[in-house]
Amino acid sequence: MRVAIAGSNGLACSIADAITTNTYHQIIILSRAPKPQLSAKGWQVVVVNYDQAHRQDLVFKLAGVSVVISVISGPAQIALIDAAAQAGVRRFAPAEFEGPAALRPQTDALDRGKRAALERLRYYQTRGMQYTSFVCGILYERFAPGGMYASRIGLRSGIGAEGDYLMHISQRKAQVLLGTNGQPAVISLTSAEDVGKFVAAAISLSQWPPELRMRGDRMNVSRLIQITEIVRGAGFQKIQYNAQSMQSALQTAQTAQNIQQQLRVITMMATASGRFDFASPNLNALVDVNPTRFQAWLQEAWEDH
Repeated sequence: MRVAIAGSNGLACSIADAITTNTYHQIIILSRAPKPQLSAKGWQVVVVNYDQAHRQDLVFKLAGVSVVISVISGPAQIALIDAAAQAGVRRFAPAEFEGPAALRPQTDALDRGKRAALERLRYYQTRGMQYTSFVCGILYERFAPGGMYASRIGLRSGIGAEGDYLMHISQRKAQVLLGTNGQPAVISLTSAEDVGKFVAAAISLSQWPPELRMRGDRMNVSRLIQITEIVRGAGFQKIQYNAQSMQSALQTAQTAQNIQQQLRVITMMATASGRFDFASPNLNALVDVNPTRFQAWLQEAWEDH
């Protein structure tokens, strides 16, 4: 089977690595520019342009592709969905890789075109193209040295640096987010490497439901901080936030017109609302993947720091 991966960042590479290591599927990497470092791995890199004027060229380059895994967002992803449908692609996985879509608010500052992509895919599903949203919760890499950016993940998110989410491990600082019940918020988490393994295994499933949920670990934020303190061998300075204090922090960021801080606080609020948690990881039960638990991953990630 021929699989196209749209994107060349760290998560796209984790998926490509897993497919080439654990399956016999052929991959191509769709990229806006040549990627010699990926070509050196033996991967076929196909340079594409997602502008409307280049639509037919994109359709041509998708000829013979059965599955598209997207790690791009916004108008480019919409163009890719349209071209995939025209090219006869059988399955499409959009750039989701967070919490379940049903938990998002109608007006979502973190959307980045995801709602529009799912609407487009529902339309094409009625015309024979299957789709699924891969749900993984929070990526472990948010808590890596240097944050997600160090793994080239979330480069356009604006909030992928170390300290942008829940903990700044190097500075031993953490945020305890309280949900509407007054208890620490619960999150589901998965490593990027395991996301790749789950996605690779899911390609061969006989059917794709609208959502495939994977999980490496699940805990409340207090336990997450406690594990990190154990791994680092030191206590953290903690600040507790409830709905009122998060709203106040958001208003302060808006007054200062600090977009990055607004995104940080909105992500905090989304976490407290339960957006990045789910109870039933259906993909875990469908494929043979044994994900790494958070503490073991964190220990290895910070071993030399």
